[in-house]
Amino acid sequence: MPRSSFQLTRPDTLTSSVVCASPHSGREYACSFMRRSALSELAMRSSEDAFVDVLIEDTPRFGAPLLTASVPRAFVDLNRSDDELDPALIDGVKKVGHNPRVASGLGVIPRVVANSRAIYRGKLSQVEARKRLHDYWHPYHDQLASLLQDARAKFGTALLLDFHSMPHEALENFGGLKKNYPDVVLGDRFGASASGDIVDRVEAAFADAGFKVARNTPFAGAYVTQTYGRPARNQHAIQIEIDRAIYMNEETLTKSASFADVKRAVTEVLVEVCDFNRGAVMPVAAE
Repeated sequence: MPRSSFQLTRPDTLTSSVVCASPHSGREYACSFMRRSALSELAMRSSEDAFVDVLIEDTPRFGAPLLTASVPRAFVDLNRSDDELDPALIDGVKKVGHNPRVASGLGVIPRVVANSRAIYRGKLSQVEARKRLHDYWHPYHDQLASLLQDARAKFGTALLLDFHSMPHEALENFGGLKKNYPDVVLGDRFGASASGDIVDRVEAAFADAGFKVARNTPFAGAYVTQTYGRPARNQHAIQIEIDRAIYMNEETLTKSASFADVKRAVTEVLVEVCDFNRGAVMPVAAE
């Protein structure tokens, strides 16, 4: 697997309180990992937020840092708690209560990829599972926490935009949408992870760029937004899900003809959102 769980690109000068991240765009699949599975690499990649890191790669140009995963979600899921260990996959782990994510095979060390296809032929040891968390999960979250702390120290506030992609099938299977499918779903855990006025402004930026936007349905945010969204402390987190069908071929995992247009529109959003607190630097206390 990659030596680091992430890639960090900092702006030449930090001028925005925004931090952009993509925890599921990692696509470095080691041969040793693939040999332990009966799945093809294409099947393994079905859980990956393919090309999301490319859609948002211009973020540092607008004064904000960009944190993207290198390690693939199928190896370790950076959007899960480090205690969401699956007893059906990891030897010696005891079941504690009912966790629907773990029960479905989507714990911090996933047991399945999309459509419930098993990743492994057998079980993993606790030693291996803990090593993955030590080598990949903890460094990513240490870095993310540090970036948000830096933003708050300089600007008095921080806004995490946690970018993901959603299978179009997930929208089709969600009955409440009635075929009026959004291009983008903003998740703020129903107001718990970000203040309403900030979510309003982010939604307006996406709408102005031509996207159809929904909130919290069918995705309200997971571990990252729950953990880092602290509006009372001026730290806000919004999960952003983009429909894969609008920019890629979901069967072949290749960019579609519309990719450049979608990227251009996402860049418009980044320009707008990164400008929210530009220049609002906190005064330095006198000694």
